[in-house]
Amino acid sequence: MPYVNIKITKEKEAVSAEQKRAIIAGVTKLLGDTLKRDASRTVVVIEEVSTDDYGFGGESITELRSKQGK
Repeated sequence: MPYVNIKITKEKEAVSAEQKRAIIAGVTKLLGDTLKRDASRTVVVIEEVSTDDYGFGGESITELRSKQGK
C-alpha cells in the first residue's frame, strides 16, 4: 500500500481544500500509473507546517523572513 506524506509550509495564503483535493487525486493517479497500484489502497497525507516550526542556521524561517523584509 503506497503511503505518501506531503508537507506544505503555511504561507500568508492558505492552501484551499480544493487544492488539497487536487494534490491528493494527482498523487494517487501518479502512483497508480507509475507503480500499477490500486488507487483505493493509496494513502496521501498533507501536513501544513508553520514557518515557526522549522529553520536554517539556528533561526526559524519566520525570523529569517522578517529580517529579509518578507
